[in-house]
Amino acid sequence: MRGSTPPAPTARRRPGLLQSLANIRHGERAAVAVAALFFFCVLTALMLLRPVRDALGMSQGMDQVRWLFVGTALVTLAVNPAFGWLAARLRRFPLLAATYGFFAVGLATFWALLRFAPGAVGDTSGQVFYVWFSVFNLFATMVFWALLAERFDADQGKRLFAPISVGGTLGAIFGPWLTSRLAEVVGTPALLLVAGAFVLAALALGGWLLRLLPDRKAASMRERDGPVGGSAWAGLRAVVRSPYLSGIAGYVLLMTVMATFIYFTRLQMVADVAGDTDARAAVMGRIDMWTQIAVLVLQVTLTGRLIQRFGLGIALALLPVATAVGFIGLAAYGSFVVLVVLEAGNRAMQRGITRPAREALFTVLGREDTYKAKAAIDTFVYRSGDVLGAQVEGLLGRLGFALGGLVGVVVPLAFAWTALGLWLGRAHARRAAPEAAPDASPSFPPPAAPPRRTRGSAAPSQDFP
Repeated sequence: MRGSTPPAPTARRRPGLLQSLANIRHGERAAVAVAALFFFCVLTALMLLRPVRDALGMSQGMDQVRWLFVGTALVTLAVNPAFGWLAARLRRFPLLAATYGFFAVGLATFWALLRFAPGAVGDTSGQVFYVWFSVFNLFATMVFWALLAERFDADQGKRLFAPISVGGTLGAIFGPWLTSRLAEVVGTPALLLVAGAFVLAALALGGWLLRLLPDRKAASMRERDGPVGGSAWAGLRAVVRSPYLSGIAGYVLLMTVMATFIYFTRLQMVADVAGDTDARAAVMGRIDMWTQIAVLVLQVTLTGRLIQRFGLGIALALLPVATAVGFIGLAAYGSFVVLVVLEAGNRAMQRGITRPAREALFTVLGREDTYKAKAAIDTFVYRSGDVLGAQVEGLLGRLGFALGGLVGVVVPLAFAWTALGLWLGRAHARRAAPEAAPDASPSFPPPAAPPRRTRGSAAPSQDFP
């Protein structure tokens, strides 16, 4: 039209600092910040007490630790149907409150035992604490990641799980530091109450996160935040029937078997260099601290870009390759320094790269599988890998095989583990393809714009959605 001016070109917004570093988009910042703080509180509570658990567990020797692994697996199997029953009947926040509240009460109970009946604390109570804490460790993190897998889509899982994991890593660094500062001031029993306070803070943040994120897997508004439904044993049945879930379970099983090999090798070497419980706890605490620093460096600089650039399959395959190379190096040199490098590198890759990638695998599952099947994999299958690894390592030791014999088991398993990780990456991509949008945009919908008011029309109602 004559005299009309062409529309001005739309100015392209430059990406902010968070989007440049971690690909966090505008509508996702609040949810990512709350989720990271949530994970910070969970990992702080766990890492406050982990060195104490390990020191108590090895006080009666390596064989006792192997039997504690068996006890932990049996208790985890017994707890799984109870959790499935709760997930089928409780809404999200009551489910979080039941999980974290139960463990907060347990911490208070152990504190009361240490504070008012110290004479009753012995080898048996130490073993009970070891098993109880090991179960708590798995369920506390499993519930957190199940909530995220339900509320974030596949694209967000690949982009956001790595920066959210940074919060947990900071908590894993802060927990041992806080233990070193408070242990002599308030005493070891009071640390249980401090950990309980962080558990309750995590519960409050979980409620906040539920309000920030919509339930994208709900079929209707009526299902939003509602109970998952189904039976208590649905998770275990789903793992058996689904090739995808069976693949995830196999990957977790191999990962924990390898981690258990490293764990017992560490316990044996620590027992050689540290004579009493306090010295062993101090050595393992220092290993944990440096491991978490390595995890933090990976998460901040590499993980998110690696997953987005190469996909979940490559991210999942890196840990098996690194583990096999580390064991070969340990067999060749056999020094404590090489062990520390192997364990720090293994756990850094596991938590910094593999964990965000593995949790992203659950973003393409339905609501029931997200909680029940994930619970079965992250607790019972995980602890079964611990038991299998502990028994195989003990059998090799009784047969007189040294590290060379262990490497002969590790390397073939690492090949199978690598192939399984690559297959899971492709399977996730196939499942995520139907839900991928043509344009990459945040899944959190922006507020609806009010209808345009024309000349002479009545003022628009403020009740629009």
